Amino acid sequence: MKTFGAFLLFLSNLVKRGESPRILFNRTIDEAIIIGIDSIFIVAVVSTFIGAVTCVQISYNLTNALIPRSTIGFMVREMTILELAPTITSIVLAGKVGSSIAGGLGTMRITEQVDALEVMGINSTSYLVTPKILAALLVFPMLVIVSMFLSILGGYLAGSLSGALSGQEYITGLRTDFIPYNITFALIKSVVFAFLISSISSYQGYFTQGGALEVGRASTKAVTNSVIAVLIADFLCAQILL
Repeated sequence: MKTFGAFLLFLSNLVKRGESPRILFNRTIDEAIIIGIDSIFIVAVVSTFIGAVTCVQISYNLTNALIPRSTIGFMVREMTILELAPTITSIVLAGKVGSSIAGGLGTMRITEQVDALEVMGINSTSYLVTPKILAALLVFPMLVIVSMFLSILGGYLAGSLSGALSGQEYITGLRTDFIPYNITFALIKSVVFAFLISSISSYQGYFTQGGALEVGRASTKAVTNSVIAVLIADFLCAQILL
């Protein structure tokens, strides 16, 4: 509870003596480029192969001749939108983005750059952390949308190339009983996950004490705590919103 209270106080400092909108906007865009552009490749690779593997495994288990093969496309779509794209993408980003945020802030802390900002009268929490959280909130939904598209495309390619089903059957399955709200649900989850990952990682990095070894430990702790928070939030979102 002591750590959770400190985390809430840390979040409250984000809105105290905030930076000017111009500075905040420029720093947010810089952070969004770092988080987004640098993460596209790993998100693309993971999403494409997850879709492909999902398609192949569903085809392997779908042995009943009475069930149409288009069901494979339907199941890939539902699994991708509801769970795989938002959750797996966020867990991957927790490892990449979370460790980067924690390591960067931890290094600034132990080299006294954070203290220098405070001496100059700048709210270091608002200046350093707020742009990272806003950038994550902006970029994560975009990456999840990319993940959805590539995962479904990966399933299409895997199904067609392996002969599990034809492209037309796959597309028919994609169009079957589509619920638009599922997209909204996935994007809501991505925003929640973005806030948890960016804020928890920033907290771990900002309060790093010691030397370079502690920076590594803070990064590891940031990733671990972020993944646990994402999984708990995933369950709560499904329980509340579905």
